[in-house]
Amino acid sequence: MKTVEIPQALSIQWLREMYMKRAITPEEIISEIIHRASEDVEMNIWITPPAMERMQPYLDRLKTTDPVSLPLWGIPFAIKDNIDLAGVPTTAACPEFANTPNDHASVVERMIAAGAIPVGKTNLDQFATGLVGTRSPYGETRNALRPELISGGSSSGSAVAVARGHASFAFGTDTAGSGRVPAALNKLIGYKPSLGAWPTKGVVPACASLDCVTVFTHSLEDALSVDVIARGVDTADPWSRSLPRTHSRLPHKLCLPKESPEFYGPYAEKYRQAWLMAVKRLETMNLPIEYIDYDLFSQAASILYDGPWVAERWADLSEFVESHPGDVFPVTEQILRSGASEKYDAASVFRAMHKLQEYKLAARNLLQNAVLVMPTCGGTWTRDQVRLDPIRTNSDMGRYTNHCNLLDLCAVAVPAGEAAADVPFGITLFALAENEDLICGAADLFANTADSAKGSSAKETTLVAVCGLHMRGFPLEKQMVEHGAQFVREAATAAKYQMVKLPTVPAKPGLIKKQSGGEAIQLEVWEMPLHRFGAFAALIPAPLGIGKVELEDGSEVPGFICEGYAEAGAEDITSFGGWRNIAVT
Repeated sequence: MKTVEIPQALSIQWLREMYMKRAITPEEIISEIIHRASEDVEMNIWITPPAMERMQPYLDRLKTTDPVSLPLWGIPFAIKDNIDLAGVPTTAACPEFANTPNDHASVVERMIAAGAIPVGKTNLDQFATGLVGTRSPYGETRNALRPELISGGSSSGSAVAVARGHASFAFGTDTAGSGRVPAALNKLIGYKPSLGAWPTKGVVPACASLDCVTVFTHSLEDALSVDVIARGVDTADPWSRSLPRTHSRLPHKLCLPKESPEFYGPYAEKYRQAWLMAVKRLETMNLPIEYIDYDLFSQAASILYDGPWVAERWADLSEFVESHPGDVFPVTEQILRSGASEKYDAASVFRAMHKLQEYKLAARNLLQNAVLVMPTCGGTWTRDQVRLDPIRTNSDMGRYTNHCNLLDLCAVAVPAGEAAADVPFGITLFALAENEDLICGAADLFANTADSAKGSSAKETTLVAVCGLHMRGFPLEKQMVEHGAQFVREAATAAKYQMVKLPTVPAKPGLIKKQSGGEAIQLEVWEMPLHRFGAFAALIPAPLGIGKVELEDGSEVPGFICEGYAEAGAEDITSFGGWRNIAVT
């Protein structure tokens, strides 16, 4: 019998808290997952479904391991069935293609080493070719909220597994949008790291030069918990590269399209309204907005399926398709065979590469320290509609996603309300490959910004004065962002304060109010949701704390202060006038 009620959303943070309290065991979680998968069997989520006998070795290992020692101890995760799990067939949603690998894919190996439990292999659009979730001989994966609608592809099963509480997170892949479209249609976060940041060794290639492993979660915090472990060079992976992700920070500006995006499908008008509401919400984030010509990104997107990159899919799979007549899903074979067209000769490849290089340069110039924001999808379809017109409907779903990997961008898809009841709407934030910190900062700020476009009352907030490592550009700015805080302005204290450099690692300042003397100290004022303030304050170690800080205009705001006793063992740095003015060691 369960000791606690298990929520639908199996967040990493909740599970870790329960495990630390010994309020629940991994065995209880896995039993509940198996039960949920059995109840949802008609949704066609799984190719290899959760089974206790397969997970028992992973559970047994945890019994001899301290939960504190492994960051993902007991966390259940799902794996798209074009990613290898040792000892379990990899089908890529084609039974005749199946093979049983001896080794885990690199990202799977890293999760297991961190204590996570692989629960099964999920359904997908065959050979990861599709954005609709209906192109599988294992059945059409139903949408998690409205089963008559598409679930999105190709990582359909992975997204729905997380949305239905079968896993805390799930790996997908993304070549043209497969790690983002299913997130939008099932009300999830879809995190697509930069090309090569997570290794793709052990992944059945779609377009090897563009493929990414991605993750679906209920929160950005959970996605970044996975990212910390998945990220890093694999010397056995020719596509792997070093792209460290630094702490989240806010972009200098947001880029939005000048012209209204085009919307489609049975909810087209409601999607348009949801986009306008999202734009209003973006406008409340106090970040500069630049309206740009989106044509550059549309032109780049057109290269993916109307250019020679479709031949890369054929190069990887042609031998199997030719030797297995009738075994490939008809619409999938049609798309794959288009890559054999004579028009995709060597010269066409180089012409496309040269044109794409021009687009990359233009995108790089446009997105310096900026984040592009677009609807993740311009609409959705019923599964019946997709069956009647499989090519056009699928093409529409990639309208605002196909450019991403071609232009070497990172992306995160985030929920942005609803277009209709149980019809989620989402936006995607894009940045240059080396700027994943910008999409994380902007996405977290968006998630914690009051949605004034819905007419909701503003969240109660409090100002917070910060004078050290929590300021913009410093290591703990991420804590401000994670707790929904927004930078308001630079300011200074009243001329009544001493600043000391505490002998900690890393060094940090302490702000002490003096009965007499003292100077004005430069700081920043942020605004934080009141309901997040308590959790934030609890993170602050002694001798620091939160108290009233008097500003130069005579007002008082909550902010960082330091207990007076700490002065004895610290260096006086008051004369520098602020933490930014000294060399932090």
